[in-house]
Amino acid sequence: MKIAIITETFLPSTDGVVTRLKEAIKYLRKQDHDVIVIAPDLGVTEYEGAIVEGVKTTTMPFYRSKKFSMPQKKVKKLLQKHNPDLVHVVNPAFVGAAGVYYASKLNFPLLASYHTHVPKYLNYYRLYPFVPAVWWYFRKLHNFADLNLCTSKAIQGELFEKNFHNVHVWDRGVAIDHYHPHHKNEAMRERLSGGEPGNKLLVFVGRLAPEKEIEKIKPLLEKRDDLSLAIVGDGPNKEALENTFADTKTIFTGLLHGDELAQAFASSDALIFPSVTETLGLVILESMASGLPVIAAKSGPTMEQVEDGRTGLLFENENTDSMIEAVDRLEDEQLYQHLSKNAREEAEKHSWQKPAKQILDYYHQTLEVYQQNQAKTTKKSKIKVTE
Repeated sequence: MKIAIITETFLPSTDGVVTRLKEAIKYLRKQDHDVIVIAPDLGVTEYEGAIVEGVKTTTMPFYRSKKFSMPQKKVKKLLQKHNPDLVHVVNPAFVGAAGVYYASKLNFPLLASYHTHVPKYLNYYRLYPFVPAVWWYFRKLHNFADLNLCTSKAIQGELFEKNFHNVHVWDRGVAIDHYHPHHKNEAMRERLSGGEPGNKLLVFVGRLAPEKEIEKIKPLLEKRDDLSLAIVGDGPNKEALENTFADTKTIFTGLLHGDELAQAFASSDALIFPSVTETLGLVILESMASGLPVIAAKSGPTMEQVEDGRTGLLFENENTDSMIEAVDRLEDEQLYQHLSKNAREEAEKHSWQKPAKQILDYYHQTLEVYQQNQAKTTKKSKIKVTE
C-alpha cells in the first residue's frame, strides 16, 4: 500500500504526535508499505525509508517558537505526483485542511486523526468567543474523512457529542526499552535538582504554553523547601514561566532528547502533570515506563492512564490543597515503591507494537468504508467539491 501522511508537525520537532508518527512509519516500512510524509519544510527529506516532502512554512506572530504550514496548492501537486492508495491527515488545521480538501477533490480514501484539543486551548488565549466556530471548523474537516481517529476514549466521547462521525481510538504506546528505570543516574539528578539531589524531585515534560497550566505547580514549591522542580521543554510561555518560578527551586532544561530525556525521567521522583486540556499526554506513559508515579490533575484522558493509588496519584483540578496533599503522600516510602513498581508494570502492557499494527488495520478499514461510500449518493455529492 502507498500511504500519504499529511501532518502539521514532523521531525525535527519533538512532541507526542511526532513520536506516534515515527513509530507508525517504522512499522509500515518494515511491512514493505510505501510512505510519503507531507509536512512543514524543516530540512528533513527522509525518515526510515519514507519520503518527506517539505512545504513552505510560516511563523505565527503569536506562536513564534514553532513553524506552521498554511493551506497551499503544492499539496495537490504532491498528491498527484505520488498518487497514494490512501491519505492520512494528522490533526487537520492549516496544511492539513489542504490535505483534506485535495484528498476529497482527487477522490482518495481519507483518514483523519485528532490529536490536539484546540477548542479547549482557546480559553487560555482569551479567544473563548471563537470556540463554537472552531468546533464547527474541525467537525467540517473531519467529517470529510471516511474514518476518524483520536487517542483516548474520553476524547472519542467528546467528538461524538460534537457530531464527528465514525471516530475510533488509536491506542497509546511507549518505547518500553528506551524509557526504563535503569537510566537513573546521579549526575542528571544533580542537574535537575539544582545541586540539591536530596530534595524530592518533580519533573514536568512538555510544551511550555498557557494551556499546560504549569504555573499551578508553584504553590507546591512555596509550601515545602525540600521540593525541587525540573521543567523540561520549550514553548511560547517560557519567559513568563521563568519569571513566575524565579524565586523557587526550579530548573529549566530546555528541550531534551534521546538518552538525556530518558535519564531525566528516571532520575526524578515523580511526574507532575497539571494540564486538563490533553487528548492523551504521551509523557504520562513515558514517565510510568521510567518507574515514576504520576501526579496528575483529574481529566478524562489522565484518568484513563493513571489509576489513583496504584500507578499514581490524582488531584482535583484547580484545587491547590488537593495537589499538595497528593505530593505529600509520596513521603510514604511503602506507597511510593508500590506506585513506582505498578507504573512500570502498567507501561510494559503498552509497547508501540500494538498501536503501530493498529494503524495499518485502520487503513484497511478506511479503504472498506471508502468503497462502501462510493456506492452512496452522499459520497458522490461530497467528491464534487470544486476548487
